[in-house]
Formats: sequence, structure tokens, C-alpha cells
Amino acid sequence: MEVLFYRLGSSTLEATVTTFAERTLARGARMAVRGTGAARLDILDAHLWSFRDDAFLPHGQAGGPHDAEQPVLLTTKAEVPNGATTLILCDGARVETGELDGFERVALIFDGNDDEATRIAREDWKRVSETGHTAVFWAEEEGRWVEKARSGS
Repeated sequence: MEVLFYRLGSSTLEATVTTFAERTLARGARMAVRGTGAARLDILDAHLWSFRDDAFLPHGQAGGPHDAEQPVLLTTKAEVPNGATTLILCDGARVETGELDGFERVALIFDGNDDEATRIAREDWKRVSETGHTAVFWAEEEGRWVEKARSGS
């Protein structure tokens, strides 16, 4: 299993999460977005409802009565009651190495202009690589995602 590291350049977290959600749902899979604070998840929630006039992405914030039914679940907790196979980490949210095998895809999205976010991503890269999982680093260049590095098995 690969753990993907995405360093944001000109794209926003909201736009990047939306793209992940659209692709995940198109595969018939479910996704969880783990953040560190309710305020950011509120912003993501609003964005997923209104990012296009002609569409929305079905989702919900954790803590409601229908968490298990949500195709995309926004949460600050480690529990993933919707059975997500894709986990998105943002705003410094972490994943325990023991959790990695419970997902088909894990992506850590961080702001490349934020020194602390970059430091945390580097620590996580090292931890993931030491577990024997493959870590793949993607950077945004001229509006496109380019694979820059790969480590692990």
C-alpha cells in the first residue's frame, strides 16, 4: 500500500479534497477526511456542498446519526464508521502506522508554504518508510501534480 504525500502549491486544500472525493466515489469507494479542528472541517463541509452549481458531493461530518452511511465522512477522530477505504489527512492530522493496513489509499495533504506542516510531513514520510510501506511524494507544478520521490518497498 502506498501512502501519498501531496504538497500544495497553488491549489487549495478544499479543491484537492474535492478531486480526491470525486475520484473515490467514482470508484464506488468511501472516503474519510481526518482533520485536527472543527473549523476547517466546517469549511470543507460548506465547500463540498457548493463547489459547483450543478453538483455536490454527498458527505457528512462525524457525530451525526448517519455516519456509517456517509460516502465521505469529515472527522477529527481515528474511528472510521463509514467503512472508508481512502483516508485523507489534513492540517497536521496523523495516522498511526498500525492503521495504514486498514486502508487501500492514504493521502497526507499539506501546505508547502507552512514550515510546521512541512516538518510534520517529513516526520510522517520517515515513519511510513520505516514501516515498509511505500511513500510517494507529489508536488504541484504549474497546476499539475508531479511525482517527485518514492521510498519504501
